[in-house]
Amino acid sequence: MKHGILKKHLVLSEEERNLRREIERSKTAIDSARNHFEQVVDPTLIDCYIYELNAAQLRYQFLLRRFKSREV
Repeated sequence: MKHGILKKHLVLSEEERNLRREIERSKTAIDSARNHFEQVVDPTLIDCYIYELNAAQLRYQFLLRRFKSREV
């Protein structure tokens, strides 16, 4: 019985590690999009980076909620 519980705990830990890694990638994507947005002057690129920044922020929020729900 202990082996089954241990295996389940290891799977959850691996899943949590993957979520943490994706959260960090999302933070990097947000920073990158924000930096690009601040440096461009072309209206088309401004729109592009606004969409990119919004998408990265939404992904980050989704992953953070998912991670927090696993902690409970």
